[in-house]
Amino acid sequence: MFRAIFISLSESRGLRSFAEKSAIGRRLSSRFVAGMSVEDALAATKATNSRGMSVSVDNLGENVTNLDEARESAHLYHELIDEIVERKLNANVSLKLTHMGLDIDEAVARTIVNEVVGHAAKRDNFVRIDMEGSPYTQKTLDIVRELHRTPGNAGHVGAVIQAYLYRSEKDVQELCAEGIRIRLCKGAYKESPEIAFQAKEDVDANFVKLMKILLKSGTYHGIATHDPKMIEATLAFARAEQIKPDSFEFQMLYGVRRDLQEQLVRDGWRMRVYIPFGTEWYPYLMRRLAERPANAIFILKNLFRR
Repeated sequence: MFRAIFISLSESRGLRSFAEKSAIGRRLSSRFVAGMSVEDALAATKATNSRGMSVSVDNLGENVTNLDEARESAHLYHELIDEIVERKLNANVSLKLTHMGLDIDEAVARTIVNEVVGHAAKRDNFVRIDMEGSPYTQKTLDIVRELHRTPGNAGHVGAVIQAYLYRSEKDVQELCAEGIRIRLCKGAYKESPEIAFQAKEDVDANFVKLMKILLKSGTYHGIATHDPKMIEATLAFARAEQIKPDSFEFQMLYGVRRDLQEQLVRDGWRMRVYIPFGTEWYPYLMRRLAERPANAIFILKNLFRR
């Protein structure tokens, strides 16, 4: 029921207009989204860098409806990569394959993404291919592997693994064997019991298991979580195994638990902040709530938290 409500809200032009113009809407936007433009995102990146944290910049959007939109989205990423390098910012970029036209023409989408990754490689930067719902999991990982094997791209493209999927342990082992960098997260999409853990304790247990594999792999990975228990489990394992703080990074969302982000940096651990921007913030937020309505409580709590 809640999922249907949030999906309906995401499609309401009237509510979107009201949200983007209202005081609470602007507050939500400024708290969790860096702004509407590339310049907004770069300014937020610079400010985040000044706090001792690196950044992954994401232009909000997915499931474009035509290839012109996909090419325009890719053009923006090319601009982002150049600006990050020219301004000497400590940042890379994240993108979704459906934002690059995967649903419209897979061959064209592969070409578009390969050009973005190739550009990042030439400028010694990095592209994280975000993970979407389970219908895209295998195709996304296949494309990441293809990109990573392309001459010159190795080390400049990475994947995202969602700990709540049963298949994730096998995926982690295979990606690690190829030296592909991983962002590990719990996962926020609504998936069936046939393919995903449903109980929080089971997701947490699998997250910890996968985290340990990543930290022992010898490749630089990202542990993406705001859960204090998962963070403490990661810290405890790293200390017990004498894993150096500069051999992996924590990752958190822009505007969420900034106090915890800063504390980890003060304690000597690496932190990367995921900074989204763009005009699609309202439908993006509603869809995220549709994927897991419990996120609404989480966002409301953090709206009033430093």
